[in-house]
Amino acid sequence: MKATALIKPYFVENRLIILLGFACLILVDFLQLIVPRVIKRAIDNLTAFNATARDLAVYAGCLLAIGLLIGGFRYLWRRFLLGTSRRVEEGLRNRLFTHVQALSASYFDKTSTGDLMAHATNDIQQVRMATGMGLVAINDAIVLGAAAIGFMAWIDLKLTAFVLIPMPMIVLGTRYFSKRMHERYRNVQGSFSDLTESVRERFAGIRIIKAYNNEETEALKVERISKQYVDENLKLVRVTGSFFPMMLLFSNLSLAIVLYLGGRQTIMQEITPGDFVAFISYLGLLTWPMMAMGWVTNLIQRGRASLERINTILKTVPQIADRPDAVAPGRLNSGLFFDRVSFAYTAEGPPALSDICISIEPGETLGLVGPPGGGKTTLINLVPRFYDATRGRIALNGRDIRVLRLADLRDRIALVPQEPFMFAGTIADNITLGDPSISDSDLSEVLNLAALDESVSSFPKGLQTIVGEKGVILSGGQKQRIALARALVSNRPLLLMDDPISQVDAETGQRIIQTLQTLKGPQITILASHRLSAVRHADHIVVLTNGKITEYGSHDELMARNRYYAQTYRLQEITHAP
Repeated sequence: MKATALIKPYFVENRLIILLGFACLILVDFLQLIVPRVIKRAIDNLTAFNATARDLAVYAGCLLAIGLLIGGFRYLWRRFLLGTSRRVEEGLRNRLFTHVQALSASYFDKTSTGDLMAHATNDIQQVRMATGMGLVAINDAIVLGAAAIGFMAWIDLKLTAFVLIPMPMIVLGTRYFSKRMHERYRNVQGSFSDLTESVRERFAGIRIIKAYNNEETEALKVERISKQYVDENLKLVRVTGSFFPMMLLFSNLSLAIVLYLGGRQTIMQEITPGDFVAFISYLGLLTWPMMAMGWVTNLIQRGRASLERINTILKTVPQIADRPDAVAPGRLNSGLFFDRVSFAYTAEGPPALSDICISIEPGETLGLVGPPGGGKTTLINLVPRFYDATRGRIALNGRDIRVLRLADLRDRIALVPQEPFMFAGTIADNITLGDPSISDSDLSEVLNLAALDESVSSFPKGLQTIVGEKGVILSGGQKQRIALARALVSNRPLLLMDDPISQVDAETGQRIIQTLQTLKGPQITILASHRLSAVRHADHIVVLTNGKITEYGSHDELMARNRYYAQTYRLQEITHAP
């Protein structure tokens, strides 16, 4: 798909408004072309000494009326054309955001947030300028330029021919510089992405920077990237800095020709003084279209470079997507089955999971334990299809999850991630995620289940407390419990919890463990934890080491084997003993 195809639907949808805008713009252009004719008549009458006060009043009135009409129609074309460019901006940004949300987790593993932010702001702004003022400049370059040349030829064809001698140089110069501008605009936009990501990352990590007195080092890093951005802009300026003076030079050269040849014709009475002044006025009107050719080249090249960058993202196909024959999971009558599942994050990298076989029936709890890096989080992330298994399959309700509709699959999963994310809203907003069906009584219940009731009551505004960016006012344990409450209030048939009590104290953790034990029902629960007491009552416990199952069984069975699980459990009992 060509990049220009991205904006075509918006032009088709708003074609009537765009046509009205162009009609008003063309009217403005022709009204401007009438002004020199009025001035010509006034000057000819004045130089002939036959102008009366009434004549001058009529000429002034005509100019005033033309000015009012130009103002009115200029307002309309700006409203229609520039308003349409804003609609293009809105539609393109919404489409980009929607598509980015559909991309797989692996895409975000290798794409910086700053790069995406640059696409969503600076790139789309450049497209807006190209589709707004760019179209206006193109119209003026064609309509106003051609009409001005026509009126000049009407006054004197020979003089017009001499005036137009420098004009082909403008066209040739535009073609020469446009390719260089396009390439350098792409480099500038890419450098802007790097700068945006660099600044964003340091603002997000400002507390670490302050804690280690690292302000000067980080400032130097941003300064270095900022210098690269400036250098790319200076390379661009070397092109545009030559291009625009060239346009002005050729325009002034035409003016010099008019002054010399037209002045001689006026002295020789081949043309009237009014014609001479009108000719210079038309040349002034022609200067803008000639300059507009350069300006529109500038805008179009910037917009084209940005549009290609956006198009690159939109052409990115999500690795995780619905198949054409995807179906809904249906009511969960059977469990979740891992059938010889293996997974690697990259084709060249080591496997994160190898030959995993686990079966979990409705109402059962699976505990995942093991040393860090063993594959617990990876296994949990495969269930909602953040990633797909490299080999083997995961079956839910007897169907491979890859043939289930993605939205329906995830609609049945409640997730408590290892690193809970907080939106910059209220505590209530972070629990409900905007679901209006969740009542106050539901919130009160899950606050108690997640051992969050006392923490919330300690805030002056309770559930309406603003947590700030990434939950800055909350402790790690409070964030975990909010994430747990978020999962519990959704009441979904699959509950996935990745180390949900790692940041809470032992007493609160024990309360949450007791809560989880009371949740027995048709729900399938997978609980990964470094605290083995959290999984003690699980129906099945799996020990993952280097992506492989090294132990499997109930708590009593694993304790009897006296391997990793039993040794770690006893060690933790001693460590947490009063």
